[in-house]
Amino acid sequence: MKQERLIKKYANRRLYDASQSRHITLEDIRMLIVKGEKLKVVEDKTGRDITRHILLQVIAEQEQFGRPILSTKVLEAIIRFYGNAMQGFLAGFLEKSVEAFLNQQEALQAQISKIVASTPISTVADITRQNLETLSKVQENMLGAILPKRDKTPDDDKRG
Repeated sequence: MKQERLIKKYANRRLYDASQSRHITLEDIRMLIVKGEKLKVVEDKTGRDITRHILLQVIAEQEQFGRPILSTKVLEAIIRFYGNAMQGFLAGFLEKSVEAFLNQQEALQAQISKIVASTPISTVADITRQNLETLSKVQENMLGAILPKRDKTPDDDKRG
């Protein structure tokens, strides 16, 4: 399992990647997440974990400037669930739904990779092998027709 990368947020609102000793942006954090990095963002002075807050900022930025995933209708429904008795149920449902979606996506990618891997080269190799086997049989049949058959001798029975 990958170790969490520590990101510190300073009072001046700048983010600092302690593992690389450099300041980073929300876009850098997004790219780290996309690459599969595990992050932990803490306030420098208090050490308080603010990872969720920063991830929500990344999502808000993507929803505003990128191609949105969450429609207005979905956002309104989520807001209505806050403070509702079903809030915990929705959180679990969303988490399991995203997990199931990711599992299906991985399975689909594995199937596509298998198809792509077996399509051009292995298919040509299989066809070539089959053609060589057929050619070999044709040659055997032609040679059998051309060459005279020899009669079986008692020695042939002892060998075979």
